Amino acid sequence: MNIEHVDRNAYDALLAVWESSVRATHDFLQNEDIEALRPLILEQYFEAVELRCAKNPEGKLLGFCGVAEGNLEMLFVASENQGKGVGKALCLYAIEKLGITKVDVNEQNPQAIGFYEHMGFRTIGRSPLDGQGKPFPLLHMELTKER
Repeated sequence: MNIEHVDRNAYDALLAVWESSVRATHDFLQNEDIEALRPLILEQYFEAVELRCAKNPEGKLLGFCGVAEGNLEMLFVASENQGKGVGKALCLYAIEKLGITKVDVNEQNPQAIGFYEHMGFRTIGRSPLDGQGKPFPLLHMELTKER
C-alpha cells in the first residue's frame, strides 16, 4: 500500500470513498444528512486540510485522511477495504509524518471510537453538537504518550 499526496483532480474519487465509508459506518445519519454534507466536503472541507490517500499497488484508491493543525479531521476508507489495515496505515502516517495528536469522533460511531482507542487515543471531552451544529455528539480524543 502506498500513501501519497492528493491533488484537486482526485476530489471526485475521494468523495466516492467518503460516501462509501459514511454509508457503511455512520448509520445514525439520514440520506438527507449525507446529501447536505456532500457539497461541503467537495467545495470546502477538502481545501481546509492536508490530504493523503492510500492506494494499492495497482493505483486503486483505498482510503484517505485529512489533517489540519495537529488534528485528524477526516479518515475514510472505502467500505470494501475496511478492516484490512488501510485506516491503521493512514492513522499511523498522520501521527508519524503529519504530527497529529487529536481527533474528533462521532459518539454514535462506536466502531470508530474503538479504532481510535486501539490506536492510542483517549477521550478528553465531549460536544453535544457536531461541526454543523447538528445533534450528533462528538468525542474529543487525544493521543496518549504511552502509545
